[in-house]
Amino acid sequence: MQSQRNEIRPKRYPSSRAKSVHWRAAFLVVPGALCALVSACSDGSSGGRAATGTPTATVTSTLSDTPTAAATAPTATVTSLSDTPTATATATARVTDTPPPPSTPTSTPTATVRERPAGPAADVSEEITGGNGIFMGQADTFVPPDGYRFVPPDGYVAQEYVAAGTATAYGVVGGTAALTDDGHWSFVPSTTAAYRTRVIVLRPADAAEASGTVIVEWLNVSGGLDANPDYVSLQEEIVRQHHIWVGVSAQIIGVQGGPVIVAAPGGEAFAGKGLKVIDPARYGSLTHPGDGYSFDIFTQVARAVLQSGPLLGGAEPRHVLAVGESQSAIALTTYYNGVQPLTLMFDGFLIHSRGAVSLPLVGPGEYADLVGAIVGGVRPVFRDDLDAPVMNIQTESDVTGILSSSAVHQPDTDRFRLWEVAGTAHADVHLVGFIANMIDCGVPINNGPMHLVAKAAFRQFDTWVRTGELPRVAPRLELSSAAMPEVQRDGDGIALGGIRTPPVDVPVDVLSGVPGPSPSVICLLLGSTQPLPEARLAELYPSRDAYVQQYDAATDQAIESGYILEPDRDALLAFSQPSRIEP
Repeated sequence: MQSQRNEIRPKRYPSSRAKSVHWRAAFLVVPGALCALVSACSDGSSGGRAATGTPTATVTSTLSDTPTAAATAPTATVTSLSDTPTATATATARVTDTPPPPSTPTSTPTATVRERPAGPAADVSEEITGGNGIFMGQADTFVPPDGYRFVPPDGYVAQEYVAAGTATAYGVVGGTAALTDDGHWSFVPSTTAAYRTRVIVLRPADAAEASGTVIVEWLNVSGGLDANPDYVSLQEEIVRQHHIWVGVSAQIIGVQGGPVIVAAPGGEAFAGKGLKVIDPARYGSLTHPGDGYSFDIFTQVARAVLQSGPLLGGAEPRHVLAVGESQSAIALTTYYNGVQPLTLMFDGFLIHSRGAVSLPLVGPGEYADLVGAIVGGVRPVFRDDLDAPVMNIQTESDVTGILSSSAVHQPDTDRFRLWEVAGTAHADVHLVGFIANMIDCGVPINNGPMHLVAKAAFRQFDTWVRTGELPRVAPRLELSSAAMPEVQRDGDGIALGGIRTPPVDVPVDVLSGVPGPSPSVICLLLGSTQPLPEARLAELYPSRDAYVQQYDAATDQAIESGYILEPDRDALLAFSQPSRIEP
């Protein structure tokens, strides 16, 4: 079958290729730029709502890091836990992967049955209607100048519900000094507060078609509003596998507004305002007690998911997976190391584009100070004693620079996989949608196929949770040995190592995590797409047919290697540009 190839390319701007020295300098100054943008840094000053430190708790009991011990409630007395939750979930059995004795990463885990401890579930009995419809900070949902639309894919139903209850915040046993880099953290309940947030559910119209996998995404608020970057990356795979997606407004900024860390064109009418102001007729009754309670809110929504009922349209949930990108991935790092041992809530975690840091715990009414965490926060790996697997996918630009995920490299094991993808950026043309043409970073932003690799990663992740079959062990990006590592590059400026795709290995452009010359925060995350000179293209490809043959062979290789799915073959072929090569 003849595949379609995309001959339409984004607008290009004349510029020389950004050099690595510029890349280093940009990220050395960005903490200050971020602090100036949101008026919050390590001193915690931000109009009285920034993080002021990590709550601590002194208890006489010692919390074990093992899941079985964590299932037992701590013996500490917490006098503030006086409110009665509106709903309680009983202990539920699930099939999960229990870590075998230490072995090689290629061994297959065995499936066993264990129980989640009982705990409160969010009350999700009230459907949200009226106003202007479901709001989501997804680029293709905006209707300029100040409207929006959220349309479910064909065969799917989108509904929105209030999620309400009494959430618990956490403190750290032993104080902040106990937040060690190995991720073996012990959290203890501290205060409680009422909450009333929202969840969005996308499910097959026919509940009988649902796969049993429920993806619970911690919505991202770095742009000052709720956004769903993992749904944007995974949508096609979600639909063709009949998964259910649940988006959770977990953080206070999404509900009640707050600072805009990464300002993007197109959303100015909504950024920083929160759902309550964006659409008071629909969301005016919502209230959020602060990011310290976000972790338990996320847990309580997942418990409600497991109860099925109207929330899932009668579909039966079998596996509940936590996913998050960027700031949300950083939040899930905290969740995995501190909260998952207590709740055993999720069957697995897809961590997408994390930084080296974790989201801090904060007090009532406060938002988590992400900027302060980036500047001077703890840099933990994922703890190694839990049975819920972690699939960590990182773009090229995530590995160095401001996010510096290379600082928390850890080996692949029976419970952890890391995929680093060459030629990709934290955000790209696919993720930002139509606003790509509204952003001038001095060079075209990255147009790599990260979303296609993400779909393959999710397929293997879901299989891992369902069957115990391990994902592929992927090559890591090649880094320099300097104190501040840099991605090693070939003579064209293309990254070495990592997962390879045809646009990277059969290039007509240099796809890179290196940003253009613009100092704006958003441009630092968008990488670049720089065309190769015509003379270089002539050296690489003696004819157009030769280019097509090489690209097709690289496509076959990417699919055979497991880093691209066969159903996404045509989408990958659409990145080829045969018209750029002389016949």
